[in-house]
Amino acid sequence: MQPLLQTRSLSHTWPRGGLCLAMDDLAVMPGERIFLHGPSGSGKSTLLGLLAGVLAPSAGDVILLGNSFAKARAAARDRFRANHLGYIFQQFNLLPFLGPVENVLLGCAWSMARRRRAGGTRDALVAEATRLLAALGLRESAWSHARTGELSVGQRQRVAAARALIGGPELLLADEPTSALDTSTRDAFLNLLLAECGRHATSVVFVSHDLTLAGHFDRTIALGAKHLGAVET
Repeated sequence: MQPLLQTRSLSHTWPRGGLCLAMDDLAVMPGERIFLHGPSGSGKSTLLGLLAGVLAPSAGDVILLGNSFAKARAAARDRFRANHLGYIFQQFNLLPFLGPVENVLLGCAWSMARRRRAGGTRDALVAEATRLLAALGLRESAWSHARTGELSVGQRQRVAAARALIGGPELLLADEPTSALDTSTRDAFLNLLLAECGRHATSVVFVSHDLTLAGHFDRTIALGAKHLGAVET
């Protein structure tokens, strides 16, 4: 079986900031769930940006579904990301003046492939968006008459997860998606999130500082404190 995602000699350097990330080659298999952790500043969010094609590596390559990001222009990476990746950003990147359903539908706004997989018609897309919100534990009473900016941080985190998952992307990148949740709801939410990934055999690269979550995943990778290397356990 071929990897869904792989990196080759990947490194990234910020202007005037020195080396930010240099790591051993990584391969993610279809349906595999990887837990990524490391101290603050170790490059976890930077790595997700590289895997998503949001950032261009200083050296090396990211290959997703056989497509090389190093050989692609930024616009081509953007189109490819819209069709094949879901991304839960650490700061959510939601539009506060839209309702939660409208924010979830933004996950399909630039992707015909994801719109088609989510049902194609407007009614089917809305139905899938509301199903996802409910499946991720957000009650209709909490969002049906609210703008997203009026929701709590934890509720917005669930909206961001639903937006990333709509249309069944092949890969989900999640940057601290449980950080706003208390202990009593964190594990329940994570179980719901991974169950939704299982519906489409979506691979997962999940970043968190919370090592107690590692048991939910197939493999754990630690980024070193000096930003060099990835140690698998």
